[in-house]
Amino acid sequence: MLLNLLSRDGCILRHRLQETAWTRGCAMAVKECKNVDGKRITIGDVTGQITKPKDLHLVPQKYVNYAQDGTAQLAQTALHHLRWMLQKDSLKQNMFLLGGPGPLRRQLVMQFLEITERELEYVALTRDTTESDLKERREILSKSAQYHYQAAVRAALYGRVLVLDGIEHAERNVLPVLNNLLENREMHLESGKFLMAPEQYDKLLQAANPKLTLQDVLQVLYPFQSLLMPDQQKRVKELLTSISLQHMSTQSVQRISSQAQDDFVDVYLDEVHLRMPCGSTALLNRNFVDLPYQRQVLATLVQSYAIGDVCLLGERGVGKLTLTKQLLRLLHQSPELMMLYEDMTSSDLLQQRITNEEGDTIWRDSPLVRAAKTGSVAVLNGLHRLHKSTAAVLQRIVHDRELQLCDGTTLLRQDRYQELLRQGFNRRQLTERNVLPIPDSFRIVALGELPKRGDSKPNWLTPELLSMFLYQELRPLQQSEEQELIMKLCGLVPPEMLQLLTLAQLLRSSKNALLHGLAERLSTRRLLKVGRRLKAYPSSNPNYVCQILQDIFLIKFMPSLTRTALEQAIKQAGIDFSCNMGQTCDWNQKQISVVHNKLLIGKTLMQLPEKSLEQQSKVPSTLFYEMPQHVMLLEHLLQDYLIGEHLLLVGNQGVGKNKLVDRLLELMRRPREYLQLHRDTTVHSLTVQSTLRDGKVVFEDSVLVKAVKTGHTLVIDEADKAPLNVSCILRTLGESGDMLLSDGRRILPHGASATTPNCIETHSDFRLIVLANRPGFPFLGNDFFAAVGDVFSCHAIENPTPDSEMYLLKRYGPSVPNKTLRMLVNAFGELRTLADEGLLNYPYSTREVVSIVRHLERYPQDDMCELIGNVLDFDRYQPEALQQVTQVLTKHGLLIEAYAKDELQSLRNQRQLQLSIQQNSGLDVSGSKLGKFDQNNEPHVGGNTWAGGSGGRDTEGLGGKGGPFRLDKGHNVYQLSDDEKADIPEKIKRAAREMNRKAFEEKLQEIKMSAHDHRLYAQLIEPNRKPVQQLRAILEAVQTKSKERQWQKYQTQGELDDTRLIEGITGEKNIYKRRSEANPWADYALTKPNRLKLVVDVSGSMYRFNGYDRRLDRESEAVLMVIEAFDGYEKKIAYDIVGHSGEGWDLPFVNMGSVPKNDKERFDIIRMMRAHSQFCWSGDNTVKAAREACTTLGAELNYDNGIVVVLSDANLARYRILPKDLALSLACGEPKVKGYVIFIGSLAEEADKIKTEMPVGQSYVCMDLTKLPQILQQIFTSSLF
Repeated sequence: MLLNLLSRDGCILRHRLQETAWTRGCAMAVKECKNVDGKRITIGDVTGQITKPKDLHLVPQKYVNYAQDGTAQLAQTALHHLRWMLQKDSLKQNMFLLGGPGPLRRQLVMQFLEITERELEYVALTRDTTESDLKERREILSKSAQYHYQAAVRAALYGRVLVLDGIEHAERNVLPVLNNLLENREMHLESGKFLMAPEQYDKLLQAANPKLTLQDVLQVLYPFQSLLMPDQQKRVKELLTSISLQHMSTQSVQRISSQAQDDFVDVYLDEVHLRMPCGSTALLNRNFVDLPYQRQVLATLVQSYAIGDVCLLGERGVGKLTLTKQLLRLLHQSPELMMLYEDMTSSDLLQQRITNEEGDTIWRDSPLVRAAKTGSVAVLNGLHRLHKSTAAVLQRIVHDRELQLCDGTTLLRQDRYQELLRQGFNRRQLTERNVLPIPDSFRIVALGELPKRGDSKPNWLTPELLSMFLYQELRPLQQSEEQELIMKLCGLVPPEMLQLLTLAQLLRSSKNALLHGLAERLSTRRLLKVGRRLKAYPSSNPNYVCQILQDIFLIKFMPSLTRTALEQAIKQAGIDFSCNMGQTCDWNQKQISVVHNKLLIGKTLMQLPEKSLEQQSKVPSTLFYEMPQHVMLLEHLLQDYLIGEHLLLVGNQGVGKNKLVDRLLELMRRPREYLQLHRDTTVHSLTVQSTLRDGKVVFEDSVLVKAVKTGHTLVIDEADKAPLNVSCILRTLGESGDMLLSDGRRILPHGASATTPNCIETHSDFRLIVLANRPGFPFLGNDFFAAVGDVFSCHAIENPTPDSEMYLLKRYGPSVPNKTLRMLVNAFGELRTLADEGLLNYPYSTREVVSIVRHLERYPQDDMCELIGNVLDFDRYQPEALQQVTQVLTKHGLLIEAYAKDELQSLRNQRQLQLSIQQNSGLDVSGSKLGKFDQNNEPHVGGNTWAGGSGGRDTEGLGGKGGPFRLDKGHNVYQLSDDEKADIPEKIKRAAREMNRKAFEEKLQEIKMSAHDHRLYAQLIEPNRKPVQQLRAILEAVQTKSKERQWQKYQTQGELDDTRLIEGITGEKNIYKRRSEANPWADYALTKPNRLKLVVDVSGSMYRFNGYDRRLDRESEAVLMVIEAFDGYEKKIAYDIVGHSGEGWDLPFVNMGSVPKNDKERFDIIRMMRAHSQFCWSGDNTVKAAREACTTLGAELNYDNGIVVVLSDANLARYRILPKDLALSLACGEPKVKGYVIFIGSLAEEADKIKTEMPVGQSYVCMDLTKLPQILQQIFTSSLF
């Protein structure tokens, strides 16, 4: 999977050298150089130019042997590979060489570089390779930190070839740092420099450049409705009733007003008068809409604020920050906004060490401390993200109003400070002793999200946090309230908006966990964004509301189970969702034009600005063909841009996200700043860049800050690759335009008074455009859309429609026959459909098709099977996937049988190639035998003596020839070629087969499994080998994502930690960081396995009706499929199998931790199941079995997620069992345990009828066992990802 994703992400063309059991990769990025001396190289019919190298010592030597006449002596196999490489070099395309272990790939690369006289930059990748190893490394020289270019940057700057060897060893999300370099020849460097494509650089050179009830008070002190699960809330309410504490309706407040006098503010809640200290300035919030509910919450907040610190709880997008700003406006207070994040340390909360102008270390106050010193309000946004140990730092300042700072300063509560004055100290003396008062006007307002139902993470509202604040929950607005809000802010409410409001309320009130979890995506904030868009750009298109829903929910990228449930909810809300979201009626009418300095896309008009020469240099330029679908997307992007929205584009890899953004900015003449996120991106590196200069730590503006200052558009690529705590920092910038930088400065929204030196006012033209891959399988990035998407205007970018794709391919390959283009479009369209249905892992994109067409345009004589093979080489090592892909391609007329049958070498041998440079001047087999047993288990390569060797002959082992059977001793495999293995005399083959059968019979005797039993077992498992592999691929995705290592800070060796440069100056040793497995003692690192309980039906009806529809056979095959697929994944997904019949509901077949280890044990399970079904008493315990499975699983503690899957026939009516009873039994373990039933047998249409009467996504009908992996994938993706 790592190889699969990395290569496709970088648009690297693959070339297979030979088939092996596993592969290694070697990638090349090539930069164009100019030919000076006219030398050329010809391989067959392909000719390329040779450029004289500037640094001859970097050109590989002695990898090619030459005859006395100067002719290069190369084998035909090598020449075919070198010809392909020369083709790709002339097309300026990157290459990916695949092959078995050994030096072959590397030698080919060196030979190519030698004969073409190209300079080499080489990187050997390991799991420890970091971004700095590829781009720039910082070293300290003469007391100053300097950047030194690494291989990738040197190759890009000096026109060398970059060789990345061992891509399979690199950790996920490392190599995407090179994506933009590979695709667009652009790269942002940490030193502040920006690499751009030579063509764009040349263009620049040419241009010359109230009143509360007791119940309310209890809720403020103990927010049990937000903290506890429904059953726990019920017990609390029963307790309150037992002590006669009944809920009473709160008297509503009709008017809230305030008036400042000197250092106090008088607040009036109707006739209730409150006086409290205030600050000197008031925060303006002119857009606040005074709704009755919001006014009531605000009145409660004011009363809580008068007592102490408060915490506002609510879901995303319900208006927590807006209400906080209105609170501070009423109280004439100024805020110190502080965004909290997961890896924030305790010192980050209080002070940060920096250096002054003289190079001395000093401490800078955090916003929290500044607020405590000045008497303003510290707004802590994101309290739910803060680690519980870090949050403990707040206890003293909240409870005691005292604080001891890192620089020795002591902050005291006002009355305690006054007591010191009464004891004889004066203010100057206390100041000299670093004792300062905390004004009475100081408050903390914390904002946090409600704990989610069924979340496996511990509840962040710990007892310590509950004791710190007075809590107020802000619920989502009701439909009438939201309608009034939108009416006042956006004008009239169109019919489409009313439909969305209905859908929002339906989702929020749903008892279905899947639907309730989607309600946040249709928050009040999101509805306001849609309202503003409908006001500015109304549309009569009937598909408009469908497109809005697609962009809001990313429906196309949802798991099938969730998508089906949402579509039913949309239909229930009265929205016609049968429209085709991929088609609009006016596509062909949309055009792009620029007339009189005005840009027109479709019907959307924009006045183009005049830009300076420096700004023009950052306007992107890209090759773009204006196909109708993309023109429509550009118009939608332009509309959101013009109404001031920040943009988020989400889609599969290779669908053109970067192309769309670059073309939009090019048309608008908007300068771009580019930032690519990766796994090592930190909050510090995102906001500032720290360096050491003349013994002082100097903070330089990051690309983000530069864009904010200059009004450029900041494009953030690969946002899903960065840790979520880093991505969440972008929330405040996109939500309110406010952001605190690591160096203490603060970004303020446009229009705010940024008069102090440490404040930066956002330029009016600044915009954020974020690009991210689709969430979940197979890309396995972080779900940026779920975490931050609600503050952006989101757009789902899909592959083009067939007509649009044809339009695009004709532009890339004008001479390629239309028939060929249509076959490619139809074939890859079907492959994408299979990927959407979960039958293929990788969603083939337009990028692959474009690469094929570009090659055909340049080299039309090349064989189609070899050309398409460049795209499918990774699938070769997944035979089931390759077979499926081959069937689809052949169905559409793309003949690639030669590739599928590994006959490419034969085709190549039919064509002899010659290489010319124009310039001025084996062991035979002897017979099968049993090898010697090595007690030391040393590796043996070649030879014919030892058992368990590799690449040898005659004896049992792996990768060799002539041996009687395979034997794996756990060593590396050295594979002989298929041709050599096939070239064995028939006599020796017969002898080997006889020894093989004898050894096999001995193995069966060893596990006490007869040959007859083995044949029966094979009949059950062989038809399902392909579904087993599909299911294992899904499980591999769960395992892959858990293998990510983490940064461990405060190390004495490793990478220099930018945030601890000053500590390094002062002589501290633990100033490094390094990636390693998570600390097993850390509470966040105690990863528990997922839990699966498979409940199988072994009732008499299964045996009785097996002859009718093979239901018992299918169940046996399904059980074997699960056991085979889960082999090796027990540590990640622990499972057991129980049965139910008329005799019981918890019949053990496979116990957790005691899974079957061989074919005999697996077959014994099947025989026990079938025997029980044959001889058991009649009756049905399906409902009781489901209820007991969910209940017992819910009582277990040692797992993260629980899934119960019941396999059963649909024989419920016979025993008067209602579908609703089965549904209730499957839901009794929620939210911790998710229950599902799969009907694998049915009389007539009984199964389908039961399914329609059960909740959506809870039941499935599977009469074709090949569909079982697809169903299990839907269950797993909805429950585990």
